[in-house]
Parts: sequence; structure tokens; C-alpha cells
Amino acid sequence: MREPQAIVVEPLAAAADELYRKFGVWKTARALMSAAWRRHQAQNQISHLSNRMRRDIGLPEAEEEFPIWDIDAFIQARARRPD
Repeated sequence: MREPQAIVVEPLAAAADELYRKFGVWKTARALMSAAWRRHQAQNQISHLSNRMRRDIGLPEAEEEFPIWDIDAFIQARARRPD
């Protein structure tokens, strides 16, 4: 940028007051809650990644969980894991 730009920052209270006057309390509150919810959902989740993907990006492997009644799968997984 060649020319300096003037940045004008409104205080949060003034911006919230303007939104309240323009749209009303319920629309403003609903917009705030939906923005917070979208931000909450946008966080990175790694729980669905396989152990191979975890190794590729440098994360520790997740422990495999097996139901108690699936003894054969548990034994096979223990046999594959190097101790």
C-alpha cells in the first residue's frame, strides 16, 4: 500500500448498541449465538482420523477400543502391535 490508511475502531459497546437499534435485540442475539456456534463447529477435530493419518501428521496413535464381547478382534490387534 502506498498511502497510509486510517483505521477507525468503534468501541464494542457502541457497535453493539448500533446493531441493537438497527435490528432489535432478538435478531442481534440470534446472530451472535449462530456466529458463536459456527465458530465452535469450525474447530479442528482429530477423533475421526485413523492411526495412519495420525502418524503422517506427527500425532500419537489412538488406542483402539473394542467392545468387551469382541475378544477375537482384541487379540488380533494386540498381536499386530509391536511392544
